[in-house]
Amino acid sequence: MSARRGWVDVLKAEAPLSIVLATAVLFWFDVADWFADSTALAATTVVAAWLFLVILIATFSVVRHADVLAERLGEPLGTLVLTLSVITIEVLMVSAVMLTGVENPDLARDTMYSVVMIVLNGLVGLSLLCGGLRHREQEYNLQGANAFLALIVPLTVLSLILPTYTRTTPGPTLSGVQEFFLMAASVGLYGVFLAVETVRHRQYFTATTHGTALPEHHEEDPLSSAAHSALLVAYLLPVVVLSEQIAVPLERVAIHVGAPDALTGMLVAFLILAPEGLAALRAALANQMQRAVNVSLGSAASTIGLTVPAVLAIGLWTGKKVSLGLDGDESALLMLTLLVSVITFSSGRTNVLQGAVHLVLFLAYLVFFFD
Repeated sequence: MSARRGWVDVLKAEAPLSIVLATAVLFWFDVADWFADSTALAATTVVAAWLFLVILIATFSVVRHADVLAERLGEPLGTLVLTLSVITIEVLMVSAVMLTGVENPDLARDTMYSVVMIVLNGLVGLSLLCGGLRHREQEYNLQGANAFLALIVPLTVLSLILPTYTRTTPGPTLSGVQEFFLMAASVGLYGVFLAVETVRHRQYFTATTHGTALPEHHEEDPLSSAAHSALLVAYLLPVVVLSEQIAVPLERVAIHVGAPDALTGMLVAFLILAPEGLAALRAALANQMQRAVNVSLGSAASTIGLTVPAVLAIGLWTGKKVSLGLDGDESALLMLTLLVSVITFSSGRTNVLQGAVHLVLFLAYLVFFFD
């Protein structure tokens, strides 16, 4: 009887897959193309909202299955599965929008900048504040946090700040040689980091103390790990199709309402990070700060380590210009964020003050973005 209830629950839980696949098929065969190409603001807004919602459902479902695999594998491999699943969605979305949307050389930069600011300020700040309000002080493995920051800080500066000051090419861009170096450095350093995280120093990324156990998603679950992996891919593949379609309506809505040019990048970042942010917040509230740190800092590290070489490779392959360097105010806010992050993760313990500081920086990011 319990097995039958388990399969009924599985079928109910996977019901969104039919919506995701049906939407992907409609847009794949251009059935809804007339609607997406409409210049009317109302129609464009509806189709953008529809695609945004369906992609969000697919993203949450991908992370749900990745979370089950994460719990079965344990730390740090579990969080790595979750992080790589999310970064795959990010790379697919940014790549699809770059290849199919209106020419926008700043899209990748805007998305990566938004991801870093949302993660290091919004996500980290909310996790530290909520966790501190419930548990006063929380502990994490200092060596693991330092390993994340050792990767995040130099690659962020090399990718988003240094291109503004190079003189080989005009504007915030890099020469071909510099792009090849940045791609090799990003992939190489991220590969070394993965070896440290999964083989040589796994203990750096495990909790020194144990908090409240998170709910076990796979209790009495009739699905095997292979089945969860297959469903993860089944939700992930339609995101590729839908990402190609969402570029045009998002850009048209931004133009209609007079929003900043970087709004598309910000919306893509929020769409990608929503489920991962929920996972980090749940962990912080359950006094599992180590998992919250692994999820949040791991997301920032993978964004810089993998998205940068991916978009540069696409730019070289297609001949499209890719701008990476930030403007002066954005560079200053990013440098301040990196400095505060180093200070925050320097003691092995967190409190509400640190969370409040990061949230203020996140609000500053929003204010300067829209004004």
